[in-house]
Amino acid sequence: MTHHHGHKREQWSGQAGFILAAIGSAVGLGNIWRFPGVAYENGGGAFLLPYLIALITAGIPILFVDYALGHRYKGTPPAVFRRIRRKAELLGWFQVAICFVIILYYSVIIAWAASYAVFSLNTAWGDDAAGFFVGEFIQLPDNPTLNIDIVWNVALPLIAVWVVALVILALGVQRGLEKANLVFIPLLGILFLALVIRSLFLDGAIDGLNAFFTPNWSALADPGVWLAAYAQIFFSLSIAFGIMITYSSYLKRRSNLTGTGLVVAFSNSSFELLAGIGVFSTLGFMAQAQGVTIAELDGITGVLLSFVTFPTIVASMPGGPLFGFLFFASLTVAGLTSLLSLLQVVSGALQDKFGVTARQAAIRLGLVAAVLSVLFFARSDGLHTLDVVDKWANEVGIVGSAIIMLVLLLSTRQLTNLTHHINAHSSFTVGAIWRALVGVVVPIVLVWMFISGVIGVIREPYEGYPIWYNTLFGWGAVILMVVAAAIVTALRWRKPVDDFTPEPALPGERIEATPVGRHQQGDH
Repeated sequence: MTHHHGHKREQWSGQAGFILAAIGSAVGLGNIWRFPGVAYENGGGAFLLPYLIALITAGIPILFVDYALGHRYKGTPPAVFRRIRRKAELLGWFQVAICFVIILYYSVIIAWAASYAVFSLNTAWGDDAAGFFVGEFIQLPDNPTLNIDIVWNVALPLIAVWVVALVILALGVQRGLEKANLVFIPLLGILFLALVIRSLFLDGAIDGLNAFFTPNWSALADPGVWLAAYAQIFFSLSIAFGIMITYSSYLKRRSNLTGTGLVVAFSNSSFELLAGIGVFSTLGFMAQAQGVTIAELDGITGVLLSFVTFPTIVASMPGGPLFGFLFFASLTVAGLTSLLSLLQVVSGALQDKFGVTARQAAIRLGLVAAVLSVLFFARSDGLHTLDVVDKWANEVGIVGSAIIMLVLLLSTRQLTNLTHHINAHSSFTVGAIWRALVGVVVPIVLVWMFISGVIGVIREPYEGYPIWYNTLFGWGAVILMVVAAAIVTALRWRKPVDDFTPEPALPGERIEATPVGRHQQGDH
C-alpha cells in the first residue's frame, strides 16, 4: 500500500547490511567500558551465568519484539505505536526523544575518544592522566555549576564528529548507514582484536584475567547481581527505545527475523567478553606495575577507565602509543556506529511524520543537535551534566519506555499478532515460552529495575551532586522528553499513516483508517 507515498520507504539492500548495522548499534561504548567493570563487581566469572540467563530470557525475546514491530508495522516508533493504538503515538515520540537526548552527550564522548586517539601518538597526557583529562582537556570545575564557557578543545572535535555523522545520515539507509557499517564494523573487529591480542602478552595479564574470570558463586544469591545482569543486557543490546524497531522497518518483506536476531545478540555478547579480556589483561599489567592488587585499582569502569586508567597504562607500557591509538580508535568507531543508529531513529521519525527526505531531516536535526551538544556538553562542566543526564535517560527513560511498551502490547493483545509475524518470517518458531518471557518475566524485571533505580536516585543524591543539579539535569531531562513528545504528537501528519494494512494480515485485523488520512492523500 505504498502507492500514495511521495517516495518509497528506504530499505537495506539485504540481510547482511541490516545485521552489520544492528551489530554496529549494539556494540557501543558500554560494551567496552561498562561490561568488564560490571562483571568484575558482580561475581566475576560467576556473573556470566546471570548474564547469559538475562540474554536468553530478556535480551533476545525483546529484541524479537522490536524486530517484529518494526518489520510488521513498517515505521519508526511513532508510526508503529500509532498503528497499534492511536494514542500510543506519544510513546513513540518519547522513545525518539530519549534517542535525541542520548545523542547530545554520546557524540561528546566520541569527540573525546577521537582526540585521545591523536593524543596517544605522543602520550600528550604525560605522567598525570587524571590531571590532564579533567584539568587541561575538559577543564572540569570542582563543583557542578551552570556556567556556559565552551571548552574549544572539546567543541572542535565534537563539530568534526557531527560533520561525519550527518554526511552519512544524509546519504540515507543504503548509501549512508549501510556503507558506513560495511567499513566500520570490520575495522572495529580488526582494531579491537589487535588490541586484545597485544594485551594478552603484557606482564601481569594473567592476574587480570584471573580477577575477571574467578567465579564468586556466593554473588549469585544477591538479587542486585541479577539486576545488574538484566540492566547490562538491556542497555547493551540497545533494545526498547526505538533503535531496533527503526532498523527492522527498513528490512525487505522476506527477511529472517529470528536468525538475524540471534546473530546480533551473540555478536554483541562476544564483543563484550572480548572487551573484558582486553581490559582486564591491561588492568593486570597496571596492577603489577604499581605493585597493588586489581581490587585496589581505581577507575575500572566508565569514563575513568577510558580516559584516566587506560592513558596511565599507555604511558607506562612498551609500544604504548600504538596500543593507545588502537584503544581510542576502537572506542571512536564503536561509538560512531551507535551514534548513527540513534540519529536514524530521530531522522526516520521526522521523515515518517513530516514527509521530508533523509537529507532534509539530517540537516535540520543535525544543526539543532550539534548546537545543543556543544552548549550543554562542551562546556567546562559538561562531564557532570553528562553523568546525570545519562543516569536518568537510562534508568528512568529507557526502562520506563520499555515498561509502557510492554503494557501497550499486552493490553492490545499484540503478542499473538507478533508471534504469527515472527513465525511467518523466521528460521525457527516462537510460541508460548516466548510469550511468557515477554509477558511475564521481562515486565517483572523491568518494574523491579525501574523502582530500584528511582528509589536509588531519590534516597541519596546521585554521585553526591547537589540536589538542585540532579533535579535540573536528571528529572529536567525526563520532563523535557515527555513535553517534547507531547508537542510533536499533536502536530499534523504530512504523510498518510492510518491507512495501513500489516503483512501478513491476520483474521480480523486492520488499522482503523480515519477520514483525515483519506483527505491527506491529495497532498502528494
